[in-house]
Amino acid sequence: MTDAFEQHPADTDWHRWAPIGQTLDTSQVPGSGPAPSIAAFELLPLAEMLVPEKPRGGELDPAECWHCRPSEYTIWQDDEWRVGGGMQGPTGLPFVGAISPRRHVKLEDAPLEVLAGLGPILQRVSEATKAIPAVARCHFSRWNDGSAHLHLWAYARPLGMMQGRGAILPYWEQSMPAMPEEMMQEYLTIVAEALAADGGEVFPNR
Repeated sequence: MTDAFEQHPADTDWHRWAPIGQTLDTSQVPGSGPAPSIAAFELLPLAEMLVPEKPRGGELDPAECWHCRPSEYTIWQDDEWRVGGGMQGPTGLPFVGAISPRRHVKLEDAPLEVLAGLGPILQRVSEATKAIPAVARCHFSRWNDGSAHLHLWAYARPLGMMQGRGAILPYWEQSMPAMPEEMMQEYLTIVAEALAADGGEVFPNR
């Protein structure tokens, strides 16, 4: 009996660019061992844990919070939320972006109206990211260690990249070579315009 479920290589601009079949250099991934999904990571020795911890960005002075400042990397915003992309230049994934409320709040002290808006904005970003032809899923992560301002990261998992499922995707992002600048800008525009279809403005600070 023939299996009716047939697969074929994904074919988009991103997939034709991607270094498929190559073993990637993970030397820039902090504490990494061999390439993701190839072998187990070797953890660094557990370091001494020092307190008090250094304050996060914007924790002592909201004026120092980069999430609150107008930024050329804001690809979309409305009255309550903003989405940034391209902050670290081209990456190896089709899209990596930051989602944050425009108010300077933390998850612990955010008012209910901000929390109520979090679900809808995540839904919008997920759908906007999947408007990129190369994208299958949008992953969200929150680590809460770099900035004292509520924010989440969005990672676009490429179509057909089963090795990128789950928590490993950010490691792939750090191991992949950078896509061409023009490709990144094209994908940022796709996400921004898809978000703006339901309101808000694209690239407000460019």
